[in-house]
Amino acid sequence: MNCIIVDDEAAARAIVSQLCSKVPEINIMDEFDSAIDAIKFLNQYKVDVIFLDIHMPGFTGIDFIQTLKNPPKIVMTTSDTDFAIASYEYEAIVDYLVKPITHERFQKCVQKVKNSSVAKPQADASEEQENASGEDLYINIDRRLIKLKYAEILLIEAKGDYINIKTETKDYLVHTTLKKILEKLPEDRFLQIHRSFVINFNKIIDIEDNSVLIEKSVVPISRSNRPELMRRLNLL
Repeated sequence: MNCIIVDDEAAARAIVSQLCSKVPEINIMDEFDSAIDAIKFLNQYKVDVIFLDIHMPGFTGIDFIQTLKNPPKIVMTTSDTDFAIASYEYEAIVDYLVKPITHERFQKCVQKVKNSSVAKPQADASEEQENASGEDLYINIDRRLIKLKYAEILLIEAKGDYINIKTETKDYLVHTTLKKILEKLPEDRFLQIHRSFVINFNKIIDIEDNSVLIEKSVVPISRSNRPELMRRLNLL
């Protein structure tokens, strides 16, 4: 079982890591002191289990779970017993370990995870497709995750090591590249029309010569991207 450990306390991560090391079936892929860093990791890699602290500054364990569309098995780790009942409202949570965690209790937890993995049916292809075709994405701004709906995004402009996401109400400067965000956006709605611009195809107001009008923004069209734009237009 591949797992990650998410806890803002180094000592707590070390304890869970040590317990995991005594279980041959468990492989620790990485450890994180920030829920946001863990989410970035999960966007690229799949894991079987997350050992997750509840109380973390700025972004709680429960907040973390709510951002995951298809969460793996989750084991909550905390010194606060008050969250035990609330945590079981989430199907992904298979156990709740109260700190300090004993070896015996951890062994029982591992068995619960194994049993849960067998008992939970796998989502069929249609369910996976439905989950993958959501209507929003999360962006990382000053260690906060902000949800943006695709329909709100007008255009995205590359600015050095950042991109500027322009929405109907606000602009967001995000440390990433156009290439990476394009991989997250639905192809039927978004199109790169210039090396520095991606537009929401549904927000085009006018096209003239080598530019398009998106709300009040005039966006250039490169020669290499123009054929694809014209192909996707519903011309009379």
